[in-house]
Amino acid sequence: SSGINAEYGYCISAALSISFKLPAEGTRCIKEESHKDVLVVGEFGIENLHESHEVNILVSDTKGQTLFSKETAESGKFAFTLDDYDMFSICFTGKRKSDQGSGRGGPPVDDMSVKLTVKRGVEAKSYNDLAKAEKLKPMELELKKLEDLAEAIVTDFAYMKSREKLMRDTNESTNSRVLWFSIFSMAVLLGLALWQVFYLKRFFKAKKLIE
Repeated sequence: SSGINAEYGYCISAALSISFKLPAEGTRCIKEESHKDVLVVGEFGIENLHESHEVNILVSDTKGQTLFSKETAESGKFAFTLDDYDMFSICFTGKRKSDQGSGRGGPPVDDMSVKLTVKRGVEAKSYNDLAKAEKLKPMELELKKLEDLAEAIVTDFAYMKSREKLMRDTNESTNSRVLWFSIFSMAVLLGLALWQVFYLKRFFKAKKLIE
């Protein structure tokens, strides 16, 4: 199996749209990241699907928790949120159907085509459905979008601030360790030099080369 990385920096909202080839008997994975409690919505479709083969989709986080799965998938949608900031992977696996045998010696099968769209944050929300459900006027709907956007900005900056503090603490800790290691190394070298001088002095005295 092999993977396709689609990793991006932290952003307020993001949408990923990608098409790629999927071997008839192989795996392709997309890796993405998301913040805590941020809605992630995906939609996929598979083209050139062979009658003798099927495609399974599995969405999981780094802890191995299954966020979405579907066997013999041709198209579909999924949605989830994460309990904490984490990476998640969307894996498509093509394989021969169990009633089709191993397929060894048969003609080669062309790759299938997968189209995938993933939206996060503000991009993932369906404001049209929200407007109908809450009977919002166009101006109220725009204010709701701005409210969600402002909340996403605050959350994003708070996360970046925490990451900056963590990196700063790590740098300070590393610098402190390097300083103490340097002092220790200098002390060892100085002690070794003094020992060599003392040893050589005793050696020369023993050989009566010096008084």
